[in-house]
Amino acid sequence: MASGQRIGSSGTKVLSSVILVLGVVIVVRTLAAGGGLASAGVLLGIVFTAIGAARLYLASRRPARESRP
Repeated sequence: MASGQRIGSSGTKVLSSVILVLGVVIVVRTLAAGGGLASAGVLLGIVFTAIGAARLYLASRRPARESRP
């Protein structure tokens, strides 16, 4: 079952990274299109970036669970 836990942990880290990158892309795209700092795209991108970074941080801090015999 340990390999299943590693897959879940890896999946969480990959998905968190994708969300983080998506947030950065939303911010860059909105600013490139002429959106202001208080536009909906920038605010949404900041939220996505914060959520992705927080999930990635929490996933990296979680101690590895020991498998039961």
